[in-house]
Amino acid sequence: MVLTKCMPSFSTQTEVTRMTSHRYRILSQKISNAILAKGRAAALYSAMARGREARSKAFARLEGAETFRDDIRTIKQDSIERLEELLGTFSENARQRGAKVYLASNAEDANHYIVELAKARNVRLVSKSKSLTSEEIELNKFLEAEGIKVVETDLGERIIQLAKEKPFHLVLPAIHKTRQEVAELLSAELQKPVSDDMESLMKAVRESLREVFLHSDMGISGANIAIAQTGTIVVETNEGNARLVTSIPKIHVVIVGVEKIVGTMREAAKLIVAHPMSATGQRLTNYVSFISGRLPLAGNFEGRELHIVILDNGRLRMRDSASFREALYCIRCGACMNVCPTYGVVGGHVFGYIYPGPIGIPWTAEVHGLDKAAEFAPLCISCGLCKEICPADIDIPMMIARVKQQDIEANGQLLVNEFLSEAESFARVACAMAPASNWLLRRKTMRIIAERLIGIDRRRPLPEFAKETFLQWFRKRESRTTESDSKAVYFVDLYANYNDPQLGKMAVELLEEADVQVAVPPQKSSGMPYVSYGELKKAEKVALYNIQSLYPFATKGFSIVSTEPTASYMLKFIYPKLLGTPESNLVAQHSIEIFEFLSNLKSKGRVHIKSRTSGKVGFHISCHQRALSSGKFTVSLLREIGLDVKVIETGTCCGMAGTFGMKRGPLGFDLSEEVGKPLFELFLNSGVDFIATESSVCKIHLEQGTGLRVEHPLKIVKAAFER
Repeated sequence: MVLTKCMPSFSTQTEVTRMTSHRYRILSQKISNAILAKGRAAALYSAMARGREARSKAFARLEGAETFRDDIRTIKQDSIERLEELLGTFSENARQRGAKVYLASNAEDANHYIVELAKARNVRLVSKSKSLTSEEIELNKFLEAEGIKVVETDLGERIIQLAKEKPFHLVLPAIHKTRQEVAELLSAELQKPVSDDMESLMKAVRESLREVFLHSDMGISGANIAIAQTGTIVVETNEGNARLVTSIPKIHVVIVGVEKIVGTMREAAKLIVAHPMSATGQRLTNYVSFISGRLPLAGNFEGRELHIVILDNGRLRMRDSASFREALYCIRCGACMNVCPTYGVVGGHVFGYIYPGPIGIPWTAEVHGLDKAAEFAPLCISCGLCKEICPADIDIPMMIARVKQQDIEANGQLLVNEFLSEAESFARVACAMAPASNWLLRRKTMRIIAERLIGIDRRRPLPEFAKETFLQWFRKRESRTTESDSKAVYFVDLYANYNDPQLGKMAVELLEEADVQVAVPPQKSSGMPYVSYGELKKAEKVALYNIQSLYPFATKGFSIVSTEPTASYMLKFIYPKLLGTPESNLVAQHSIEIFEFLSNLKSKGRVHIKSRTSGKVGFHISCHQRALSSGKFTVSLLREIGLDVKVIETGTCCGMAGTFGMKRGPLGFDLSEEVGKPLFELFLNSGVDFIATESSVCKIHLEQGTGLRVEHPLKIVKAAFER
């Protein structure tokens, strides 16, 4: 009876639809192929790491960096809010400068306009500057179908065109290609040998493009920004090819998404800095072109035309969507790709359709359809890092969760995802059966069965379950609640409740020793697995239950602390997003990391260091902790008790990502390990005695990956503190 009650209530659909199952098999195979391509994977990881490092250094030197994200978000938010007004103003001002402006409702409409224009003007050769919007509508294919030759002139796009591939990255479309591969492509195109040294490659590209620049009948470019105030488009490049594409041909066609329109030149100036800073760490791109109307070339104005095709293609629908409106704030910098742990292994041809990477999931769903987005949405492991790095502070993770939700509602859920999203139900059963459950979970036969039937990889160690949970212990203990000016609710979450109750006990005892009034009201675990796997309706129910339980304490001034960063992250950021209520907002305001709370107590003289320790410890910042404090309070206290603490990180996730790393095969354990390898190497080469991290799942991964001891910092600090 107990077992039946506590087991996850799986849907009657025990297997996902045939289409979904087939889709996951294809994605798994793509992941395996990417992992096996060791050289390419290493080059991709290095490129993404360089991008993160360059961006970090650039922002460290940027004046006004503290308000930078707010400024960019405000510009985009205001522009999308006033979209119809700005569209009308831009169109009128551009027409007054001689441009022809066409609003294309969809890809077919845009392609028809441009192709018919080319046919009417007898265009035979088109030179193109980099334009992801033209990739979105697959313009080249339609021009070439009419016998019109199209040549991409951006180096990366040219390589992609010759390889007959799609862009690999928003900013660096051919980052995955080696010099040898490029040399082979150019040799085949030019029908002569081209050496693979950089000088020879660049010389060959310049020579092959020179005639294209001089003799093209039409130039096609995208636009980074459209300025309503003046009817101006802004084109940013590092190669200068766009200036030739936009100035030499008689006809210049601009394809620009309607979301690129901003109000003023001042706003555009801020975005002109934001684009390269976020993408490559540059202060400015090498070439920034402001194009207002069509000027004569060498004194000749005859036949010179400027056509601006403003593309909707689902954008206005996105603007009216509460779930996906923020996607329109994207400035196409590619920063989310540079920090995404799984993209850094598999790249844009696996993690993407036309738009790759994290932001590519909601964009693809809205522009190219849910089925296309669902092909790579499972690669999001809900680390949340894309939101932390986004210059417009877009909540990309929540939009991805919405895409996953739509997919499972339409096509069903994988059994392993459904099982792991119900982790608390399983933990409850395992605790009730402990220690027998622990014995069973250590048996090789049982792990093989669990792998084959459910999808939990047998190679991943599982934490043991306690016979008595923390909440059971707390209910039975003698009440020690006393009135105090310092009050805290302990939000225990899953691990400290079911797997390591001693951690929860230490937290409560340490707080009580500091004369803190501690409360532990009824609660469920945070529900993060529901968010990770797109089960947002279930996540909302858990959030509502916990908020109703915590809210009365928040109104009385209680701080809400947790020993699990993900739990604090859920309370502070996700619950308000899911519920959007005053109660959830108040709980969020009162939620605080336990080490920040302890630091405050120490500054008030409520706790003191009574003993010191020594040793070298490597500290791991878990992904969700980055949105909180990046572990600064924890590291400070560890150093105060005498430890030599070194923060060791790659700038991205360890790869475990909650329960993702527990899943079988490429779309789980294999990819998780590949993401984690660089971090494991850093720890092993650091000379530390052990590792400290506050994340229970990171602990599992780091222990297995490094063989080093991994401790929760609270256990280290507890012994050194006294009242």
